[in-house]
Amino acid sequence: MNSDSDLQIAGDLLEVPHLLQPAREHPVTVAEFAGLARAVAADRAAWAPLVEYDATSRWYHRLRTGPGYEVWLLSWVPGQGSGNHDHGRSSGVLTVLDGELTEHSARGVRTLRAGTQRVFAPGYAHDVHNDSLGPAVSLHVYFPGLTEMPMHAARCATDPAESSGGPAEVSAPASAAPAVTGP
Repeated sequence: MNSDSDLQIAGDLLEVPHLLQPAREHPVTVAEFAGLARAVAADRAAWAPLVEYDATSRWYHRLRTGPGYEVWLLSWVPGQGSGNHDHGRSSGVLTVLDGELTEHSARGVRTLRAGTQRVFAPGYAHDVHNDSLGPAVSLHVYFPGLTEMPMHAARCATDPAESSGGPAEVSAPASAAPAVTGP
């Protein structure tokens, strides 16, 4: 029986650099954007000193931009929420850094604890709230960068759309105006 692997038969891949993919400077896939969010989250010393808490509204700060994407840091005191919205043509990764947030969407209610990541496609509508007794901090990566955040009518648990499926069934009312001041 031959114990040679394909790599040994073909030679050392490191000796043929033309076959290796160059490392990308910026993310381009969903997995790479999720990885970017995890890397930023892991560097607590870089983001924690920037966090501020505002009792009147959610606080937000753009941490980073790259070709076509933005990274935002948000803080939430108890009781603050986003309202039911989507992110226009942007996809996103939401990562809870500290505390706990609650996400309401057509797919149900989810508790998001520190370390939880949510990936969403364009048009995905949700309402995120800090229903806990302590503050929360979250990180948001948007690709392309966030240019609109259409608001949707609030839903109640008995709304038939709540149990019927995913974000493609949720649309903004024709009168919804985009909010572009921040995530």
